[in-house]
Amino acid sequence: MTPALFTISLLVSIALLIFLILVVKIHPVISLFSSALVLGLTTGLPLLETLGLINSGFGTTLGQIGIPLMLGAIMAIGLIDLKAADAIALFFNRVFKGKNMELAPSLSGFIISIPVFGDITNLLVAPIASRIARIKQISMTTMVAFSGLGLILTHGLVPPTPGILATSSVLEADLGFVVIFGIIASLVAFFSTWLLLKRWIAKEFVPPLPSLAGDPDADLNEGSASVDNELSEQMGRTKTKSRQISPSIAFIPLLIPVVFIASSSIVAIFADEGTALRQVFDVLGDRVVALGSGVLMIVLLAFLYKQDVFTSAMKEDEEITPRSSLTQIVMNSWVVRAMAVAIMPLLVTAMGGAIANIVSENPAVEEIATNIASTNIPFILIPYVIAAVLVASVGSITTAALTAAGILAPMLPVLGLSPEAATLAIGAGSIAVIYINNSGFWIQKQLFNQTTKQALKYITIPTFIASVIAMIVISLFEVTGVL
Repeated sequence: MTPALFTISLLVSIALLIFLILVVKIHPVISLFSSALVLGLTTGLPLLETLGLINSGFGTTLGQIGIPLMLGAIMAIGLIDLKAADAIALFFNRVFKGKNMELAPSLSGFIISIPVFGDITNLLVAPIASRIARIKQISMTTMVAFSGLGLILTHGLVPPTPGILATSSVLEADLGFVVIFGIIASLVAFFSTWLLLKRWIAKEFVPPLPSLAGDPDADLNEGSASVDNELSEQMGRTKTKSRQISPSIAFIPLLIPVVFIASSSIVAIFADEGTALRQVFDVLGDRVVALGSGVLMIVLLAFLYKQDVFTSAMKEDEEITPRSSLTQIVMNSWVVRAMAVAIMPLLVTAMGGAIANIVSENPAVEEIATNIASTNIPFILIPYVIAAVLVASVGSITTAALTAAGILAPMLPVLGLSPEAATLAIGAGSIAVIYINNSGFWIQKQLFNQTTKQALKYITIPTFIASVIAMIVISLFEVTGVL
């Protein structure tokens, strides 16, 4: 098949994917399967060979990200039951001493979203943002812009969230370097966007939802009660209650996987393969070991803060009663609730791998890459643009990242891009256009009390600007040879 015909087939399959998801409202898993089937058949593959590539792509992707995703979901449930998000928010509240308080939920979301799915992070952060907004009289336009931005940056750029994790696997990128440079690019993009837009965003005042903000008649006089005390009372953290998790401890389960994975990549630069040091860090840096260590830490914390865990679990799981054992909560309820959260992203991501497999197996892709390489387009922009177009089309960050990775994988040798640079460029592109076809857009709109017009202003625009800034940072890394 000629490159032109392959390109037409690819465009037809992507158009079908968009039509099925947005117009016909068919589930993304079925839509992705249908698009993969059409792509294979229109590129001249027999039916059985097409199905074989779909099966192998689905299975390979599932094998690469399945266990890490499930462990991440268990971490998320554990963090919810331990009320770790509240503790992290209180930490940032003390750091900022009542100033620029929109940064408290924003940076909480930034950190929590690394091992936890973005939609869950929205649910954890929105009540914190709403309570701070009421106490400090901050507009929810500010809260939605920067709280949403904080969590979406790490969701798109820092493993082990599904899209960037699977992209790293498809492109065979060093996961530790993706984590390190993804965090750097995300931090630069976040604070640059915050400095650029904070005054413009604050011009329009929107109050928080009463259901999330707490009692509007609470004492707002900082002379009689500090913001710390107000937040503590609103979140149920009074001295008369059982021991609550501290911020310093709440960070530990989140940081363990990041530190292990990043340290493994750094040690690999200096330590020769086969040495004892290298072998130890190779084990610690394994995705399953790193995330499993985070889960183990959360389990240990559950036994230290069992009252909080019981209280939360009984609210979330009707099968948990005061007579239930902590082991039943941790080993049963957490796993069941985690699977309910993880199964859909897992299936969507794996089916995205099916399309990626069909694309990468077609020999026409190499010729297309050669043609692109002969143009004057900066090669680092190619993965960014592909992912941005796809996310604008299908709405799903994970689907956009996986499809872009499948298109790009055969091109990497010709383009001369490192797998790490290409992975991060796809990650930046996959969050470039967050608007009405993205589920997180509607969750944030609802939780942060925005109209659709306001959401387009205060979610879509800041995210796009941050995506561009992150891409500039990644390009600088690539040009200077750091990546």
